[in-house]
Amino acid sequence: MSEMQPTLRTHEVQAGPPEPPGPALRVVPDTWRPVRPLGEGVLPDPSQGEGFDVELVLRARVQETHDVVSLVLEPTRPATFAFHPGQFLTLGVDVDGQRVERCYTISSPPTRPHLLQVSVKRVDGGALSPYLHDRLAVGDPLHATGPLGGFSVSEHPAGRYLLLSAGSGITPTLATLRTMADLAEIGDGALDVVVVHSARTPDDLVRRDELEHLAATHEGLRVVWVCEDDAPGRPGAWTGWRGRLDAEILLAAVPDAPRRETLTCGPPGYMAGVRAVLAEVGADPARCHEESFVLGAPGAPGAPVAHEAAPAQEAVPKAVPGARVRFGRSDREVVCPPGTTVLAAARQAGVRLPSSCSAGLCGTCKSTLLEGRVDMVHQGGIRPREIAQDKFLPCCSTPDGDIVVDA
Repeated sequence: MSEMQPTLRTHEVQAGPPEPPGPALRVVPDTWRPVRPLGEGVLPDPSQGEGFDVELVLRARVQETHDVVSLVLEPTRPATFAFHPGQFLTLGVDVDGQRVERCYTISSPPTRPHLLQVSVKRVDGGALSPYLHDRLAVGDPLHATGPLGGFSVSEHPAGRYLLLSAGSGITPTLATLRTMADLAEIGDGALDVVVVHSARTPDDLVRRDELEHLAATHEGLRVVWVCEDDAPGRPGAWTGWRGRLDAEILLAAVPDAPRRETLTCGPPGYMAGVRAVLAEVGADPARCHEESFVLGAPGAPGAPVAHEAAPAQEAVPKAVPGARVRFGRSDREVVCPPGTTVLAAARQAGVRLPSSCSAGLCGTCKSTLLEGRVDMVHQGGIRPREIAQDKFLPCCSTPDGDIVVDA
């Protein structure tokens, strides 16, 4: 899989705020050269394997900011993990006797395959993040399945990238930059990458020192920080870009932004704003890819939502009118109206099924079909061998006649 990179032409940029002191914009020479997916021929292709379904223990924890902690996870038996940078896993933890599952982007790179790392933002009132922040101790057990998702530079080969993020949306960027650096893929005729990350204050910049060190030691990487305000107690100390990312800031900081392959990750409000900014600067929608993290939304705390998934009206087939859905262990039954997913039927019947993304992406709601058939249109949250074992995803499945679910 490759593409020819278009010639970069210089153009005039409307006057904007001066760029804060830092590395000068590196002008990429006009080139027409093929590019290949990151790690091709070096890293194992996760799509060719079985994925992982593994017991882990917490090996170490790193407090990144006041509300973000990184967890270093170690398998209980020797194992290696294959995944694309930017993919996520489903993490399962027993909290007060109840299994809780949530999805988190893997922030460690696949070039370091013996451990997994996730960086978790605290969500007040969340079912899992407060536990991971306050109670999970070194040596405590967890369970992980994955990898999942298609939000990765490996899926979008290009010569020049623009990585836009806000808040905890920086985690795919961390995995991506660490992979590029480990593979010596940044600069010196290789990839040209600009990161533009937005945060509330400088104190909320996750891994600022690490990213600035990577930028200082790799000619092909630039990091641009945008903060809405100063750090508490230090008025006027922040001298970088200030405010929210807009077209003026983006073009002043990254004049060739419209020509770059762009990957964006962050909370919904940020994502909506970035879409408008990219449209305003004339970015090609076909080269703009995004994943958002819905924090605290009902049914989806902390879950990534891939906007490149199929439209909802195509992903949910019509149910057979009058199909009966029985939940065997709960001994409850409900008639599933046309167009209703099995997950929605479970809620109607008062049966609680774990769920997160509600888009067939994360695999959290995976259940066993005891009788009958379902129409399932998923986005990679279940593997063929699991389907062969009568597993299915209730969130993206509608009954094809009467069914019985092991729940």
